[in-house]
Amino acid sequence: MTEADRDAGLVRAVGLWGLSASIISMIVGAGIFAVPGVLAANLGPYAPLAFAVCAVIIGSIAVCFAEGGSRMPTSGGAYGYIEAAHGPFVGYVAGTLLWFSDALACASIAAALADVAVSLMPLPLRTGAHAAVIVIVIGGIAIVNIGGVSRGTRLVKLATVLKLIPLGIFIIAGTLAVHVTNFTHAATPNTVELGRALILAMFLFTGMETALCASGEVRNPARTIPRALIIAILAVTLLYVIVQFVAQGIVGSALAESTVPLADAMARVSPALRVLMLAGAALSMFGCISSDILGSPRILFAFARDGLLPSVLGRVHRRTHAPHIAILCYAAIAAGLAIAGNFAELAVLATLTVAVVYIAACAAAWDLSRRGIALAGAPLNFRRIGVAAVTGVIGMLVLIALAARIEILGLVAIMAVSAAIYLVQTRVSRLID
Repeated sequence: MTEADRDAGLVRAVGLWGLSASIISMIVGAGIFAVPGVLAANLGPYAPLAFAVCAVIIGSIAVCFAEGGSRMPTSGGAYGYIEAAHGPFVGYVAGTLLWFSDALACASIAAALADVAVSLMPLPLRTGAHAAVIVIVIGGIAIVNIGGVSRGTRLVKLATVLKLIPLGIFIIAGTLAVHVTNFTHAATPNTVELGRALILAMFLFTGMETALCASGEVRNPARTIPRALIIAILAVTLLYVIVQFVAQGIVGSALAESTVPLADAMARVSPALRVLMLAGAALSMFGCISSDILGSPRILFAFARDGLLPSVLGRVHRRTHAPHIAILCYAAIAAGLAIAGNFAELAVLATLTVAVVYIAACAAAWDLSRRGIALAGAPLNFRRIGVAAVTGVIGMLVLIALAARIEILGLVAIMAVSAAIYLVQTRVSRLID
C-alpha cells in the first residue's frame, strides 16, 4: 500500500503542542510509579544517572524518528518508513515487533496496576484478585473501545488530563521532605545490575513510536514532528530525574524494597498523600492501558486488511465501525501475558522488542536521508543524521547485550517466528496467484 493510499481521507489537523502532548502522554505512562523502586534496587542513589544515559540514547533515536517522520510522515509512523527504506519483509517484521512490544508493555502495566490494587487487600485474597483485576480492567477498556473510536478517545483524554496531577503533587510535596543523607553509603553496582537498570529506565522512555503512528494527520509535519520530539524528550527526562531524586531522597535504601515507591515515599509525608499516590498510579496505569488498546489493535487490523493476518481480524463492527475482532484478540493477548508474568519481566522483554524497531528506524531514517526522499516539503535534513543513527543503533545493541540470555533468546524467537510467518504467507500467496 502506498503512502497516499494509507493516508487517504485523513485530515492534517494535529499541531505542535497537540503532538508534543500526545508523545509525552504515551511516554509518561504508569511505569514511573513502579520503576523507581526497581532502579533503586539495582543502582541505589545512582539511579537518576540511568535516565541521563537513556536520554542521550533516546535523544539520538528521536532525531532519527524526526528525520524519518519529516521525510515520510505517513500513518503507521516508523512502520511506514521502515517499510519504504528496507522493503516489505523488514517492514512486516518491524510491524509485528511493534504490536507485540505494545502488548508486552500493556501487560506489564496491567500487572503493575493489579499490584497496586491488591496492595490494599488482605494477603489471602491477593493471588486470585490479581488476575481478576487484570481481566476486568483490560476487558472493560476493550468493551469501551468496541463501542467506537469516539468513546475510546474520550476515555483516553480524561485519563491523560488527570494522570499528571499526582506527579505534580509528588514533586511539590516531596521536595521539602528530601534528606541528603539518603544519597550516601551506596555500593558500586555490578554489570548485571547496571544492565537491568538501563533496560528498565529505557522502558520509561518508549512510546514515541506509538504516538507517531498518527503522522499522517500532523499539520506541517516536516517542522512539527522534529520540534514535538525535542520538546517531549527534554520534558520527560527532566520529570523522571526529579521524581527519582525525590523518591530516593525521602525513602533512602528502603526504596529498593518497594513495589509502590511513590506511594511509600508520600507515606513518609502524609498517609493521605500515600492514598493519593496509589489512586494516581492506578489512574495513570488505567490511562496508559486505555491509550494502548485504542491504538495498538489497529496494527493487527491493518495487517489483516493487507492480507498479512487472518481476514477475520480486519472485520469492522456494523454499528460502531470499530475493529472489534482485532480489539478483542489484542486484549486477550495482553491479559494473558499480564497474568503469566510480572511487571519487571514483561517490561524488560517489551523494551528489548521495541529496541529492534528502533534499530530499524534509525537505519531507515539514515537511508532515506542519503537517498534524498522527502514527501512533505523540506525535511529536517539533520546534518549529523549518520552520527545519530549510529549512536541509536549502538545504544540499542548494547542494551540488548546487557539482557539475560533467556531474554535475548526470547527476542530472537519472536523475530524468527514473525519472519517465518511472512515467508510462508508470501509463498502461499504466490501459489494461489
